[in-house]
This record gives sequence, C-alpha cells and structure tokens, in this order.
Amino acid sequence: MIVDNTNNSPSSSPDAKPLYRKFAQGRSALVVDDIADVTEFLSVLLTYAGYEVVTAASARAALEVARNRRFDVIISDIGMPEMNGYQLARELRTLPGYETVPMVAVTGYSMFDDKQRSLNAGFNAHLTKPIIPRVLLDLIEQL
Repeated sequence: MIVDNTNNSPSSSPDAKPLYRKFAQGRSALVVDDIADVTEFLSVLLTYAGYEVVTAASARAALEVARNRRFDVIISDIGMPEMNGYQLARELRTLPGYETVPMVAVTGYSMFDDKQRSLNAGFNAHLTKPIIPRVLLDLIEQL
C-alpha cells in the first residue's frame, strides 16, 4: 500500500476519528529510527493510540529486540546508518512469526522508486514524512 499524505491535513471536523483507538489496546509496536525526536514522536503517538511501544535507534537493535519478542506492527525509517530500513525489512521477514506482521516505512525518501523499493523489501506500506498522526493510525488500522 502506498500512501501519499502530501494533500492530507488533520481534520478538525466533529466527525474526525479520535487518535486513541480501541483496536490497539493490548497490541505492541516496534518503532525504529535513528533520529531520537522522530522515535519519541512516534512512540508518544502510538502509546496514546493504545499500543505498548518499544523503540530502537538502529536496525541492528531492532533485529535484536524482534528476535526476543513478537510485535503486532513495526514502523521503521529507511535511511539509517550501518543497516538501512530495506535491509531491516528483509531480515525481519525471515524471522519466525514475522512473515506477515504489518510493517510501515516512515521516511523522507519520496523519489519515484522509493515507494516500490519499500514494498519490494517487505514493507506493507510507505508513508513519507512529515507524518500526519491520523493518517498513520488509519493506515495501520487498514493493514
């Protein structure tokens, strides 16, 4: 799934969905980004939505955590040092129990082939930064 959030803006209508989602209660999320501010933002957002969140500052750290625990969803950056998000997605897909776990690439990469590269690597969706909270939560709910 490819999401273009460049024309989406947060809705202030009374019919807008709340950020807190009951479907997320009891579910866990792994957030992977080498930029602490992004990791914190996504962690706070997903925690508020009802997820139990674990963060990793690198792809290697994420793999280590994923080997010891199963997550219901994984949100990862692409451009990270040492091991990028494409490599992380490929590695995660080889781990038992991660063959079908929803994975979302959340990245600044928005060239014409970046979205397809994310899907080819094993991500279920590609979302470009800046992240609109409601768009990300709606996307995760659809996966």
